[in-house]
Amino acid sequence: MAAETRLRVLHVIPSVAISDGGPSHAMAAIEAALSDAGIAVTTATTDHDYRGQGVQPSGVMARDPRVERHYARKRIGFYKVAPGLVPYFLHSIGSYDVVHIHALFSFAPVVAAWIARWRNVPYIVRPLGTLGSYGVGQRRRRLKRLSIALIEGPILRHAAAVHFTSQSELDEAGRTGIACRGVVIPLGVPGPPRANAGLREQHSFPGQCRSVLFLSRLDPKKNIEGLIDAFGASQELQRTCRLLIAGDGPLAYVEALKRRVALAGFGEQVVWLGHVADESKAAAFARADVFVLPSFSENFGIAAAEAMLAGLPCVLSHGVAIAAEAEAAGAAVAVSPDPAALKAAICGLLADDAARKAMGARARAFAQQTYSTASMAHRLVELYASIRKKPEERGA
Repeated sequence: MAAETRLRVLHVIPSVAISDGGPSHAMAAIEAALSDAGIAVTTATTDHDYRGQGVQPSGVMARDPRVERHYARKRIGFYKVAPGLVPYFLHSIGSYDVVHIHALFSFAPVVAAWIARWRNVPYIVRPLGTLGSYGVGQRRRRLKRLSIALIEGPILRHAAAVHFTSQSELDEAGRTGIACRGVVIPLGVPGPPRANAGLREQHSFPGQCRSVLFLSRLDPKKNIEGLIDAFGASQELQRTCRLLIAGDGPLAYVEALKRRVALAGFGEQVVWLGHVADESKAAAFARADVFVLPSFSENFGIAAAEAMLAGLPCVLSHGVAIAAEAEAAGAAVAVSPDPAALKAAICGLLADDAARKAMGARARAFAQQTYSTASMAHRLVELYASIRKKPEERGA
């Protein structure tokens, strides 16, 4: 891309904390992919859940050195209010060609959208699943409906585009009745590094024991209870398998999950891996025979895409937005999130080695074709170029 036409894009997201899971991983992948494509990328966010100090706090996703990040101090936990973003947006938004906003129902996205509209800079909104029935109906339901009517609705209607990461997310958001220009661009998922032999055997088990892997943030939305209950209802799974649970979450919730396992009587069959990344994540994928994501709601499902890219056959709940297209490609089994359905799907895959390996091969091919970071970047650049305004159109 020629220097004189290089697009400058400001990304706005309430948090890039490791504890926020998928959205933070996606933001890092988007930054890297767009930088590779020649886009000048800046990300504005808050210092939510820092565990350190300095330019690169240890509690946030590792940043690309080509990307400028602006962190503002979070003053109020509710909606992650960071007043320091206001002067930054007032001063800087006018110098960008496009503002790409990630999330709704939060301080940073709302302020960025208002100021971008005032400065006549086109902006895009990626709702992160917040417009689905689960996102709107779970926490602060009445407040969210009022907020949609007064704040988020106008923001979406005036957006140059609304970025959905799956057709399922777009369809569900359409039921809100908010008129907007919806565009489906799947997230790109970088493949994990190759696990070395030592890491691959870090959690080896005797005999012919197989491993079922859950890997995601530990949160009630992920329905880990349903997966635990599926194991608890099957003597066959307890006798022949180990359940690997990779991820981190609030201490009280993690302890409640461990008590649930203990009460079900198969604590020795569960391995709690905690947060995994890089080589440790690759080792978890390499050790697993089946990947399961039983979430009640996922606007995309980054962990599922990563598992498919690693060549794992997947059991995905219907709440995972990419479940239907993965099943259509023969890369996954899509089921309801109840324990009986999860148990049947897991047992079915483990019972047929040839079918399971064939599904894993299809999963890798499907993910490489559909969820590449290069494809995501290409489509985002096309979208940015299509909505970019000339200086005279912006009154500059």
